[in-house]
Formats: sequence, C-alpha cells, structure tokens
Amino acid sequence: MGNKPIDHLNMIPFIDIMLVLLAIVLTTSSFIASGRIPLQLPDAATSEPDSKPSEMIEIDAAGKIYHGEKAVSLNELRSRLAPLDRETPFLLRADKTVQLQRFIDVADVLKQLNFTRVAVQTQARAGDDAP
Repeated sequence: MGNKPIDHLNMIPFIDIMLVLLAIVLTTSSFIASGRIPLQLPDAATSEPDSKPSEMIEIDAAGKIYHGEKAVSLNELRSRLAPLDRETPFLLRADKTVQLQRFIDVADVLKQLNFTRVAVQTQARAGDDAP
C-alpha cells in the first residue's frame, strides 16, 4: 500500500461543530440581562442599541432611583454625580409606569450639573411600524 496524499478535506464534521457552537452562543446570549433592576422599558417606534455608557441611572416602578445598582435619593444622586467629568455619558433607564415627574426630577439633576451626554433607553415597539 502506497501512501496517497490527502487531496481533499471532509468539511461536514467541521460544519456540524460550528452549528453546535452557534446554537450554544445564541442560547446563552439570551440569558444576559441589561440591568439587574427589573424594569419594563417604554416602547418607541425607533429603538437603536447604543454603546454602553460609563454611568447608568435607573428608576424602578416604585420611583426608587438607582445609581451603580445602589438606591439613592435625589440629593445623594446629585452629590455622587457632582465630581464626575461633564462629558461622562449617561444612560437613563426608567420603568414605563413611573410617574413622569420622577423622571423629570432625575433629568433635571443631570441638567443642573451640566451633563450633556444623556441617553434614554427604550425598547422597540412589537409589531408596530408607525409611531
């Protein structure tokens, strides 16, 4: 028996392995949560994912304010944000059932401290193309 060089490579096993790896990645990625505070984000016709800002402020359904996963009052929030650079990007996440005044109070603190890079997180409206 002569040693015959391999002139082709069977790709089927490699494709099977890649499909299994893809299924594992897609399954596990759906379990990654965007935040630990349970929120029902408001719906918007256009909701685009944004790059992860360095600071996040969340308001839950009861109106509690969280900064860095710690519940804070408005005054505590103001004192925690005061030393930060004014170009620090913020992501403001609020439950859709929260009172508008509570949301405005937090936005007002950011405005008073002259933060200009503030984004509000929403989720895409399901099955609705028109605003």
